[in-house]
Amino acid sequence: MRWRIAILVSAAIAISYLDRQTLPVAIKAIEREIPLTNEQFSYLQSAFLLAYAFMYAGGGKLADALGTRRGFTVIMLFWSFACLSQGFALGFAMLAISRFLLGVGEGGGFPTATRAVTEWFPVKERATAMGIINGGTAVGAVAAPPLIAAILTFASWRWIFFLAGAVGILWTIWWRFSYFVPVTPAEEERELQRFNASVKGLRWTSLLRIRETWGLVVAKFLSDAAWYFYLFWLPKYLYDARGFDIKAVGKLAWIPYAASGIGCLIGGSFSSYLIHRNAGLGTARKLALGLSAAVMPFILLVPHIRVSWALALFSLAYFGQQSWSTLVMVLPTDLFPRQVVGAVAGLVGFGGAMGGIAFGQLTGYLLDHGFGYSLVFLLAGSFHVTAFMIILLAIPVVAPLSLEPKLQYEAAL
Repeated sequence: MRWRIAILVSAAIAISYLDRQTLPVAIKAIEREIPLTNEQFSYLQSAFLLAYAFMYAGGGKLADALGTRRGFTVIMLFWSFACLSQGFALGFAMLAISRFLLGVGEGGGFPTATRAVTEWFPVKERATAMGIINGGTAVGAVAAPPLIAAILTFASWRWIFFLAGAVGILWTIWWRFSYFVPVTPAEEERELQRFNASVKGLRWTSLLRIRETWGLVVAKFLSDAAWYFYLFWLPKYLYDARGFDIKAVGKLAWIPYAASGIGCLIGGSFSSYLIHRNAGLGTARKLALGLSAAVMPFILLVPHIRVSWALALFSLAYFGQQSWSTLVMVLPTDLFPRQVVGAVAGLVGFGGAMGGIAFGQLTGYLLDHGFGYSLVFLLAGSFHVTAFMIILLAIPVVAPLSLEPKLQYEAAL
């Protein structure tokens, strides 16, 4: 049953990545009616990421308050209607508002998915489960280019958003009929109740006093700065720097996203395999993280090689990034109790989205002021290695944290 739950949640993440990719992939068709500069394009992504960042943090709290089942229902319906609303846009401002609302909805997706993992999976299986769920990012992103190209063959670009929104509404019906919280053994339930009493009213300020929280937030800020650049700018790079048209993007741009899906599965499965082979939890997580980060600097070669090799390096970067992302998302479940996992995951996602905003705005500025893609790729290729060093320093031991002394300290303050 729990693996069916993983596939169900993975489908939600796939829809989220389909929805957020609609605008980047369809941008050439949209620009025929709504002309956009590079900086305006970056503003649209920043509108999404700004809302996504704050709702990622708030969505974690929302999931903790409403529970996984009700929380995901509210979140999915909101972002599906926000996606649909982009089809009614008549100008840049309306696109920006709809993009902002999409970010508000999607921000709660991954924190709620993390809660589902803690509810259904033991520690030794969580990395594999998170890999399956995170693999939904690849499914949605792989589907987006060919699906959008097909829709544009027969209909206006506005139908891309209408149909994507409808898919999310259908998933919500599936979710309501399929998801429930598993029964907790009596002994564990008593322990959870005891811990609930100790963490009742726990604030974000409490979590931000914990070194491990900051390590995850800063690492996610750096690694997602690169990821959102790849995610939002790959189609535009192929249009502007490599001369692709919409059909060519639809035919080839899915390849790196397919590699990202393989990375999700291999990163999580490799870490779980090490645990099954009696490796320590910290060794299993950090070895997989280090190997993922090691492949990322190759992306700086992209502007200097043929397009076929450029797509191969994009694929390698997408593979490494999503292997990395799977493991970073599972670390809060290794370190923090279930009652605060949503809040911690929200803070970590907030850091990632803010990194995407900062680097996205810098990218738009650099490109519009003549610096070109070489500098952008050079910066992006360094972020994961730096993030890995931060995790090694901030999280010397991967083991459940005892929050009660920290809470007693805060109560004394």
